[in-house]
Amino acid sequence: MDQMKFLKELAVRYPNVASASTEIINLQAILHLPKGTEHYVSDIHGEYEKFSHIIRNGSGAVRSKIEDVFGNTLTVEEKKNLASVIYYPEQKMDIMEEELPRNDLMEWYHDTMVRLVHVARAVGNKYTRSKVRKAMSSEFAYVMEELMVEHRTADKKKYVEQILETIITTRRVRQFIAAMAHLIQKLSVDHLHVIGDIYDRGPGPHRIMDCIMKCENVDIQWGNHDILWMGAASGHRACICNVVRICARYNNLDVLENGYGINLIPLARFALDCYKDDPCDVFHMSGDVDQENVREEEMNKKMHKAIAIMQFKVEGQLIKRRPDFQMDHRLLLDKVDYEKGTVVINDKEYKLNDTNFPTIDPKDPYKLTKEEEYVMEHLVTAFKYCAYLHQHVRFLFSKGSLYKTYNNMLLYHGCVPLNEDGSFREVQLQGCTVSGKDLYDVLEHLARQGYYEEKDMRVRRYGQDIMWYIWSNENSPVYGKAKMATFERYFLEDSDVKKEKKDYYYQWYENEEVINQILEEFGLDSSKGKIVNGHMPVAVKKGESPIKCDGKLFIIDGGFSKAYQKTTGIAGYTLVSNSYGLKLVAHEPFVSRDTAIREETDIHSDTIIINKVTRRKCVEDTDIGNEIKEKISDLEQLLWAYQKGILTEQI
Repeated sequence: MDQMKFLKELAVRYPNVASASTEIINLQAILHLPKGTEHYVSDIHGEYEKFSHIIRNGSGAVRSKIEDVFGNTLTVEEKKNLASVIYYPEQKMDIMEEELPRNDLMEWYHDTMVRLVHVARAVGNKYTRSKVRKAMSSEFAYVMEELMVEHRTADKKKYVEQILETIITTRRVRQFIAAMAHLIQKLSVDHLHVIGDIYDRGPGPHRIMDCIMKCENVDIQWGNHDILWMGAASGHRACICNVVRICARYNNLDVLENGYGINLIPLARFALDCYKDDPCDVFHMSGDVDQENVREEEMNKKMHKAIAIMQFKVEGQLIKRRPDFQMDHRLLLDKVDYEKGTVVINDKEYKLNDTNFPTIDPKDPYKLTKEEEYVMEHLVTAFKYCAYLHQHVRFLFSKGSLYKTYNNMLLYHGCVPLNEDGSFREVQLQGCTVSGKDLYDVLEHLARQGYYEEKDMRVRRYGQDIMWYIWSNENSPVYGKAKMATFERYFLEDSDVKKEKKDYYYQWYENEEVINQILEEFGLDSSKGKIVNGHMPVAVKKGESPIKCDGKLFIIDGGFSKAYQKTTGIAGYTLVSNSYGLKLVAHEPFVSRDTAIREETDIHSDTIIINKVTRRKCVEDTDIGNEIKEKISDLEQLLWAYQKGILTEQI
């Protein structure tokens, strides 16, 4: 009866033998198309311009396709010009209109349209016409499809020339070129995987989110910085303080004020009043600083200190109310001797770099002052009711998760917490013991409750606290360190006490037995599966390789963020999986978008071929292929029901 009910529902969409059999034919054909190109990026950290450029150039795929299509028929300069048009069509046309006389400009328009059609045809060859059509601009879909069909006869050649001529004479050439360029961009990246940490450090995380939301096929594995912003959007105090503090530290308060429209004036007023005679030198900025604007820098340092002290207080309150988090060792404000200017950590006394704490009561160091409470309430309201931020956070929840398995790849941002012997570490949460995949599942479920639960405030508050736990706890799979030494980095000189010991995962990730254990824990075949994660910058300049365990694991944090490029020696990785195999693209630093447009420069990228398949992979070899096979099986049953007269066709 259940099967008949299902077949009847399927029959609504495919009401007769003709429609069911046609769909089976289409799906069987799709299975034998080459698989789409997947791009994996990680730890973007607000570097919008660079991320945008890599998406536009398909991690070098567009330039490679231009080379394949035109070979020696175009000069190097013509190829660079065409690539620049594809990456930034509107801006490049503005420049060409300034530089070229009218007749030369019309000729350039004509040649550019022809070349774009050739590139689009080559990029779209491995997709169905239906898929290519859906990627087209609705305004030009008919014309674009006509031009991309191969025309060889003399009559068709005249037909094509007339289309191009009319596009120019009707003054729609700019719009058409832009539409063709955007089509090529879309088809060059079929599926985008973002392996965490979109937020913090760089100046444009909100613009990155806008860019990602325009991608047709995208998934996100939350990084600890992403979950921090998600917690802040829910109105969680500790998450909000961390977000504001990090923006202040990296000179990115504009992200909050101008990007998301969050008013920081109450914090600025409080900081100026409370720390007016305090140089706050410990709280200097780590990002790019305008040396000419000393007043702004001084203001930033005061705000930086004010929010940091508030953070230590609200985090202390949280640790006390959640003993199951087992973070009492991070309660440090009550370990400070405010008269001596020292703090005791692990039974050792350290001298503080800064001893001015006008808002801390030594008898109750974790209590906010009346003024701090006012600022905190204002920030909570600002974050909770910021519509633009919630638009992004809801997208992170809908398209994101703590991990994902896709096409025999296990994707997660940080690590799977391990014991010293390489076994899965057991973690206690709400009286339950979890480890491995279960730890991920439980944390994700609780985080979603922290954002979406509206009736049970006890459940919501615990879920909000869990988002902070995911951000900073040693048992968090996206953090993976013994402690977050924020207090120590600000106030202590001793380098040993600032060290953040990495999870044992990072001692075992070259061990095939342990990696196989992880793959099998998440339901993958250990003989075929691979792991992709980021989070820990790869020190390429010191000889470290992102390829671990003989190609079973890839750590692709190559330093998108400028803050990490001194460590990595490069400026980010893209892992690319296409029908021919797997390759790792290492990017050099990106100068600027303006340079890329005017000087027609591109990001220089070195490519490492990791494995090249003997048989080109098709859709049938992918997860989507498995879904299509199931659908074909269902349609074959429907077809059988029609043919046996069990269901009546609708003609």
